[in-house]
Amino acid sequence: MHIIDVAPRVPRRGSAATRFLGRTLLRAYGWNTAGEFPNVPKYVIAVAPHTSNWDFVMGMCVMFALDLKLSFLAKHTIFVWPFAPFLRWMGGIPVDRTSSHGVVGESIASFAQTESQVLVVAPEGTRSHVEHFKVGFLHIARGAGVPVVLAALDYDKKEIRFGPTIEPGEDVDADRTRIETYFAPIRGKNPRKGPSGGVIAG
Repeated sequence: MHIIDVAPRVPRRGSAATRFLGRTLLRAYGWNTAGEFPNVPKYVIAVAPHTSNWDFVMGMCVMFALDLKLSFLAKHTIFVWPFAPFLRWMGGIPVDRTSSHGVVGESIASFAQTESQVLVVAPEGTRSHVEHFKVGFLHIARGAGVPVVLAALDYDKKEIRFGPTIEPGEDVDADRTRIETYFAPIRGKNPRKGPSGGVIAG
């Protein structure tokens, strides 16, 4: 099992117990990690392809194994007892989709209110087939002034690869096409067509 080094400025959980649990599970599943993180305290991680509920399990294992402190967006209505404490401990950020600021605005505000945050987003937004990635994560990154790290869930190689890192520009459609092209050949858990037309099989 290969565990990559994490840059010193990346937010960490600081828990030996969860780190041991994550590495034990990765070893049991036969998965590895590869790539690198930028040495900055704030960025967005775009994870793809998202084709199965197992993606969350593998992502959780990697988060624990690397001792990462990650955040993710979730509907504010699910942050109720007894689930709210666990969701917040996992890094959940409640967002109100009916808010005048919208999810993008609330996410940008969340970045502004903290000194370190790594927000994980699945740009497909669903486990079903989509023609194109949603671009909300790019607007969040641009608005917050943070980079986007691509994270590939490669079920063929049993590997989660981090990188390359992208600095979102003014042309959102061009950035989306570039990102879709990168993910197109990656094999997900379940067979389907990728957003750029490439087959993502599992």
